[in-house]
Amino acid sequence: MSSLDGTKYIKLLGLIIGVAAINVLVLSPGFIGVELGGSPLETAVGVTLLFASVLVLLYGSYTLLFRAPVALPVKQIKTHEDYVAALNHYRRVKVLAQDIALALRQLDRLQKKKETLHEVLNQRFEATELSYAKFASVTQEVEKLFYLNVRSILNRLHVFDEKEYESVLHSKSTQLSPQIIQERRMVYNEYMTFIQNSLATNEEILLKLDKLILEISRLDSLEPGDIEAMPCMQEIDSLIKQTKYYKQ
Repeated sequence: MSSLDGTKYIKLLGLIIGVAAINVLVLSPGFIGVELGGSPLETAVGVTLLFASVLVLLYGSYTLLFRAPVALPVKQIKTHEDYVAALNHYRRVKVLAQDIALALRQLDRLQKKKETLHEVLNQRFEATELSYAKFASVTQEVEKLFYLNVRSILNRLHVFDEKEYESVLHSKSTQLSPQIIQERRMVYNEYMTFIQNSLATNEEILLKLDKLILEISRLDSLEPGDIEAMPCMQEIDSLIKQTKYYKQ
């Protein structure tokens, strides 16, 4: 279960507890003591409260568990949680469900690798050392590249029309020329290919972070000038240079 799903269940539990507390407060003889079957007014209040409680629980359950979250405009996405929420909005796109699930797992793995990397750096270096600053700077650059790829995926998802894609994929129309049908398929195949390539790049980033963590953990001593010679640092630097001006 993802952290976002866990938050939903916690909110639902809070809603249930809140509704139950209000009912106890109003209906319990030890508090307000509205009695069902008492005076017409009390009965009306009690029945109305119970009916409203059921509606609140039903609507709350639907909103928290089943209704798709509102998509945050891509240009407003800033935090890790924003990216997770934005991707979750598209989890019901069946043809891309596996890709979106992978993107969400990658986001979670990135956070864990960042934490591990910071732990390793803190064990090996002082925060004031040049080596620490160099590794931290490269990590930030790689993280920016990672989120840039996620942002580009979200841009494609925002304009992706699943019904249109299914229509194009299974089109047997005799009203359109084979050339038009083929070109439409090519357009949607470009969507799919771009998303998968972005995911592959992010998978490569995660792998290089693993290599970086391993190499740092094996270091006994290191001069600042030796950092650029480390194989994983060269690989990361090459990746950043290759994709720095990549069109998103």
